[in-house]
Order: sequence, then structure tokens, then C-alpha cells
Amino acid sequence: MGICWSLPFLLLLLSLLFVTSEADFGFGDGFGVSIGGGGGGGGGGGGVWIGEGASTPNPTPPFSDLNSSYTALQAWKSAITDDPLGILRSWVGSNVCSYKGVFCSDLKDDGDGLPSPVVSAIDLNHANLEGTLVKELSLLTEMSLLHLNGNRFSGTVPQTFGDLSSLTELDLSNNQFSGPFPSVTLLVPNLIYLDLRFNRFIGQIPQQLFNKNLDAIFLNNNQFEGPLPQNLGNSPASVINLANNKLSGSIPASLGYTNTALKEILFLNNQFTGCIPEGVGLFSDIIVLDTSLNYLTGHLPDSISCLQDIEVLNFAHNNLSGELPDLVCSLKNLLNLTVSFNFFSGFSQDCSKLFLRSVGFDFSSNCIPGKGMQRPQPECSGAPGSGNCLEIPSAKPFACGSLLDILNNLPIPFSP
Repeated sequence: MGICWSLPFLLLLLSLLFVTSEADFGFGDGFGVSIGGGGGGGGGGGGVWIGEGASTPNPTPPFSDLNSSYTALQAWKSAITDDPLGILRSWVGSNVCSYKGVFCSDLKDDGDGLPSPVVSAIDLNHANLEGTLVKELSLLTEMSLLHLNGNRFSGTVPQTFGDLSSLTELDLSNNQFSGPFPSVTLLVPNLIYLDLRFNRFIGQIPQQLFNKNLDAIFLNNNQFEGPLPQNLGNSPASVINLANNKLSGSIPASLGYTNTALKEILFLNNQFTGCIPEGVGLFSDIIVLDTSLNYLTGHLPDSISCLQDIEVLNFAHNNLSGELPDLVCSLKNLLNLTVSFNFFSGFSQDCSKLFLRSVGFDFSSNCIPGKGMQRPQPECSGAPGSGNCLEIPSAKPFACGSLLDILNNLPIPFSP
């Protein structure tokens, strides 16, 4: 008896035979067909499987757009001198999309209407790699993320990084990079996230940094020094962390003047002197403000009462004086207020109510009569003065809505 083949099955069989002869069972772009109970595919490539367990290896993706990526990654691999976790053992062969820590996306049209893969991200966080960055990394022009937190990379950032036109996030934190601020990062056209914290960078912070369209700036725990650029307030960033450096001079008067979108700014553990500028009250959305461990003097400006979203205020370990204003203590969203190790001479009713609101309130080591854990009187007699701190005259309650107009009409020119 002959076998009766249905027309659909014959068409399917003929199509499979054609694919087999033309492409060794592979469709080459992650697509696969499985017939029968065996075989299966996982990860990057697809294939055609016929019968029980018969399969072909995952096909290699087209490399017309990956040749330069292969060159870049192999050059970088040669510059990595220690790989204790064996991350780079997978960095073999021309299929860079299979390399550990390398991520590809189908972004380009290779000319025949079909997308082809490109390297879109590298994430080697906590890989503990030792080595340097190489100029060839600039060949990864479609890469949008480069995350290298928690390694032992040293040296400097290659000048060719300015060619990374698609890069939006650069995280070089927790490494051993050194030298001056890597100004080439300011030439990366679409960068919005810059993280240089916990390295060994030195020197001054360039003015151009605060004119760049960055949303996050992390420079903490380096050895940056000198004054902050006066255009600090120009930055559109929502987070700026300058903590644990050697920055000095005054906090720029432009603070808050332009950027009202800032959520968090940290000045702690530097060498800042002078006053807290009145413009701080213009930060309508700020949640965290920390100026602790500096040498700031004078009073807390009444404009702080305009920070209606503020949750954390830390002014500890400075030379601030005067009475702690009720306007500050009455902030409705406040969760923590720290003014310890200053020279405040008192606070009144609203500040006393902070404990009833379960707000963390540390006023130890000041000069407040009748309160425990205060400075001895001889220290309070030598309390630093207010210096030349600007105080805006205003009837209480402080007119937050008119603060910008007040600053603009000061007899002393006020400009960012």
C-alpha cells in the first residue's frame, strides 16, 4: 500500500529541504522551527530540528556590523591584565554578542531590509577586572551604556570617547582612574548619566560640566579641589553628589537660581566656607540637602522654608550660628534635621514639636541654653560671627513665591 501524503505536509517538507540545503537548518536571526518531540533551542540562535533530538548548533549572526566591535573588544581584552572571575573566557571568536557582559540589539538595516545586530551595552559591574581602557572602544558607536562599577581599571579615559555618539550612561565608579577631570566626557553628545565616584581624580571641576545636559552627576569620593564653578546652578541635573573631596571656597550664589528640578545635592565633607546662599530656597523639588562637615558660617537662610518637599536637611559639623528658625522646623515633609556640632544659640516652639512628629532631630553640641549635650560655655563665647552673609529682609511668613523677584532686585547683582 502506498503512502498518501497530504499537500500541506508535502509543501512543508519541500520548504524544510530547501532551507536545509541553503542555510544548514539555520535562519540566522533567532528564528527556528521544531518538528517532533526532540530538540529545543534556548538563547540567541534558532534552528530547524527534525525528529528526536536532532539539532544543529545556534547559528552565528551576521557580522557586517560587528567587525569593528570585534576589533574594539579584542583590543580591550589585550589591555586587561587580571580576570580573577574568568569573565573574559567567553570573549573568543567573532560572535561578540555571545561575550559575557556584552549586549546586542537589532538596530541597523544592513541594506536588504533586515536588521543586523550591534553592540548596544556593556555591563561589567563588579567583575574585578584589572587593566586600562583603550582608544578602540570608540568604535562601539551604537553603544548606549558602559557600566564598569567595581573593577580595578586605572589610567585615564581615552580622548576617543568623544566619538561615542550613542552613549547615554557612563559609570566608571569604584575603580582606580586618576588624573584631572576627564574632560572628554563633556564631548560625548548624548550623555545624561556620569558616574566618576570612588576614583583618584584630582584638580578642579570644569565649568562646562554644569552647562551639559546631564541628569545625574556623581563626583564624590575623589580628590577634586579648588572652588566650584559659579555656574553650578545652571545644571539641569536631578542629582549632584560632590561629597568627600577637597573642594573649597563658597557655595556658588547661583545655587537654585536656574535649576528647579534638583532632587538631591550633597556638599558634605569638603572645605567650603562662607554662607549658605539664599537661592537654595528656589529648589522647589529638592528632597535631600547635605552641607555637613564643612566650615560654613552665619545663619540658616529663611528661604529654606520654601523647600516644601525636603525630607533630609543636614548642616552638622559647620560653624553656623544664630537661632534655628521656626520656618525651617515647620517644613511639612521633613524626616530628618541634623544641626549638631555648630554654634546655634536656640530654637523655639516649632522645632520642639519635631519630636512629636517623629522627625529625627539632632541638635547636640551647640550652644542652646537649658539643653543637654551642648558645647561648654568657653567654646560658645568664641562662636564665629555671621560674616558677610546676605539676609533677605522679609516679613514673616516668608514670601516663597516672591523669592526670585527679591533676588533679582537686590542692590548686589545676582546672576548664575
